[in-house]
Amino acid sequence: MAAVCCAGEWLVMSSSHYLIAVNVRENREPFVFDCTKTEQKPKEAETDESNGGGSQEEGSDLILTLTLSRSGHYAALTDDNKRLILFRTQPSWQCISTRWVVRRCTSLVFSQAEDELFVADKSGDVYSFSVLEPQRQGELKLGHLSMLLGITLSPDDKYIITADRDEKIRVSFCRSPYNIQAFCLGHREFVSALCVPAAHPEWLLSGSGDGTVKLWHYESGRRLQSIDLQQHGVSQSSDTDSEKPVRFAVSRIISSPDGRHVAVQCESFPSIQLFTVEEGSDGSLTPTETLTLPQNLWDMTFDPQGRLWVLLENKDTNVLLYTYTEERWKCVSESPDLQRVSETVHAQWELFKASIGAESRFRHLYKTNFDNMASYLEKKKERLQQQNQRGGKKRAARQPNRAAKKSKTENKSGAVSQKCSSES
Repeated sequence: MAAVCCAGEWLVMSSSHYLIAVNVRENREPFVFDCTKTEQKPKEAETDESNGGGSQEEGSDLILTLTLSRSGHYAALTDDNKRLILFRTQPSWQCISTRWVVRRCTSLVFSQAEDELFVADKSGDVYSFSVLEPQRQGELKLGHLSMLLGITLSPDDKYIITADRDEKIRVSFCRSPYNIQAFCLGHREFVSALCVPAAHPEWLLSGSGDGTVKLWHYESGRRLQSIDLQQHGVSQSSDTDSEKPVRFAVSRIISSPDGRHVAVQCESFPSIQLFTVEEGSDGSLTPTETLTLPQNLWDMTFDPQGRLWVLLENKDTNVLLYTYTEERWKCVSESPDLQRVSETVHAQWELFKASIGAESRFRHLYKTNFDNMASYLEKKKERLQQQNQRGGKKRAARQPNRAAKKSKTENKSGAVSQKCSSES
């Protein structure tokens, strides 16, 4: 699956095992990084991993997660080979370290101070890696009992907020993660997206496989609002079986730099739902409009100017750019930076082709739903039939035995009677 993020002057994309960075302010040569050509895992790291219980599976160079620091001065990615690769983007792009994680990662986030990089993995653990000491190994910070799907930090770096497959959102103290401040509970499926909106540092937005977006006061764990996206047209499906429930996951929630706008993306739907946060709001989002797209989107991001970039699964129309003017979002048709990004994606399209129609990363995370009563009655019917069949066989087997016993009893009775008669 392709991804895109933006910070500072860089728009950064990933697809397959490639990272592509485009400068949106200056006409500079794009930076392209190929994970297949980077440092391989040393033998001693493999030995340490086997001793520490890490997975021994053979991996690929597929990029799993990508993130930028708040200023855009640092970037990081992890791949399927369990490499954590750190870049410095100023004055030019440079790979400054390659480190190894214990298990495959699902989410990354830089601290606001840009001195630490937090990594969440499939086993439910969070590790902290130093940015200022790029060769230093990671430190285990906390663990969940199930797979982690999202991680973010409070704007003051006080709290680590983590989300897992078992519908839980945990708020932990960053400096002492064994101390849990709160849980945000209420989703009915895995929690797949987290976002702390810029204008409200006390709020948390979460998205889930249950098709809802929830707004929380995360420090207390109090839910402020729940939005069912089916009520905003996301549930439209081409599935001819109308009785089959439509399941979809919120794959991305992002906030504009000024905090006034929130964009929500749902996997496999060619649309973006937009909300506004009114000034002085005490805890609510207002739906404004739905952007209908010509193709399925891979990912989206806001840039520092508050413009919305959308990466599409289409070679010719591969990137769309939206700006908020006159109280609505409008698609920009001509822009030098849009042209620069679009031409880069078009020229590098071979790198993006592997992400077209990629399998959903949430497909195997849904709970298995079934009708308990119907299943129970069906199994009961089968059980009774089996019991009747076994009972019939036993009765049939007992008939000859009963006949033999009866004959033996009769013979014995006759012999006794004959003996009594002779004694008389």
